[in-house]
Amino acid sequence: MMKSAVLVIDMVRDFTDMEQGKVPNAGAGQIVPVIADFVAHARQAGAVIIWVIDSHRPGKPDWELENVRAHCEGGTLGVELAPPLAPLPEDYVITKRRYSAFVGTDLDLILRDNHIERVFLTGTKTNVCIRATATDAFERNYRVIVPRDCVATDKPHLHDANLEDIDKYMGRVVPVDTALELLRTGAAAHA
Repeated sequence: MMKSAVLVIDMVRDFTDMEQGKVPNAGAGQIVPVIADFVAHARQAGAVIIWVIDSHRPGKPDWELENVRAHCEGGTLGVELAPPLAPLPEDYVITKRRYSAFVGTDLDLILRDNHIERVFLTGTKTNVCIRATATDAFERNYRVIVPRDCVATDKPHLHDANLEDIDKYMGRVVPVDTALELLRTGAAAHA
């Protein structure tokens, strides 16, 4: 049986809240209930849940913020998870300041400590943080699964192109029902 983790990447208000978010996209807001349901099923299947929060330090140097619009400032509403998404005590919460959830965090150590072989990537943005995390997971020998209905970005052509590349070069992109079946059975999903 293959041990799995679900990463919920950047499902914070700055990206999901169309009224108060600094850089929201409608797609991210629309997948919140789909991710909430996926996480609930993943917990029942015994998967480790890891919440990845983009959070930048206000008033401090930050390479990413020097190159993109201001977003996800620590201590603001913008870094709060979109309701009803919420970690349970047994979940992990990590913060990041780069696109990949692996860069500058202890994600790899958490995965290895839990004997994880496969990661399910959910969240936003498909062409930035999902793609970067998929690449780094693949490079670290994790099997990558992306439930198609659990990721979003603001540009449909970039969403589709990056999912195509992830499916071809880094892992599998599957319908959410297939991802749930893989979680329940613990079966391997090979490219």
